[in-house]
Amino acid sequence: MNGGPTSLLDVSDIGIAFGGLKAVDRVSFKVEAGQVFSIIGPNGDGKTTLFNLVTGIYRASQGKVRLAGEDITGLAPHLLVRRGMARTFQNLQVFFRMSAVENVMVGCHLSERTSFLADLLGLPAVGRQNRVTRERAMELLDKVGLAPLADASAGALPYGALKRLEIARALAASPKILLLDEPAAGCNPVETEAMDHLIADIARSGVAVVLIEHDMKLVMKISDRVLVLAQGRPLAEGPPRAVRDNPDVIAAYLGDHGAREADRAHG
Repeated sequence: MNGGPTSLLDVSDIGIAFGGLKAVDRVSFKVEAGQVFSIIGPNGDGKTTLFNLVTGIYRASQGKVRLAGEDITGLAPHLLVRRGMARTFQNLQVFFRMSAVENVMVGCHLSERTSFLADLLGLPAVGRQNRVTRERAMELLDKVGLAPLADASAGALPYGALKRLEIARALAASPKILLLDEPAAGCNPVETEAMDHLIADIARSGVAVVLIEHDMKLVMKISDRVLVLAQGRPLAEGPPRAVRDNPDVIAAYLGDHGAREADRAHG
């Protein structure tokens, strides 16, 4: 009997232990193209560890990860980028001494056609490729609202702009799925609103977004589905409203105040 359509990302019973302690224990979820899938839960309860398992930074001790039907469990991060998976990190990973456009150009290197030897010899093709790469980087900076700051040093950009710069660089790899680790952390309300619009725009373009985030207004507003982790284990999964109203989620994570905040965000 044939199954249903293949999910873009299919994580099945994934887990890892450190020193006998199960940091992530039998977590499963599926993400479809163009979907915003959020992962929430208390600090230290396995969310970033789960990202590291999915993106090949950690090697899982159990379970499988499939991307578009292909088993990618344990593949190195650079191989996953070539297969259409990109991510950002909780702590900024930016070249602060480079300009904004140069940072994004770094992310375009996988699509460049010139060789290292051509670059070394200074062949004309290298100049043409650099112009194409810069044009692509400028398109992505425009997408994230940073085109006017293209030639500014990354070190001079405000925090919220740096978060969007990281996303532009991740998008330079033309991913099918983008994993964002707390993109709104440290952002002010205006920056968070801009992040909200950006994530929704990325999803509308057909790219799946997997999001770790503590801002419940943002999560409830833009998510198609939400997974709650508690002590490394799945506590609940479903549409935002169902998760928000789940008594176990309220008790373990949201609390009454958080539930009210989520309720206002979801209308």
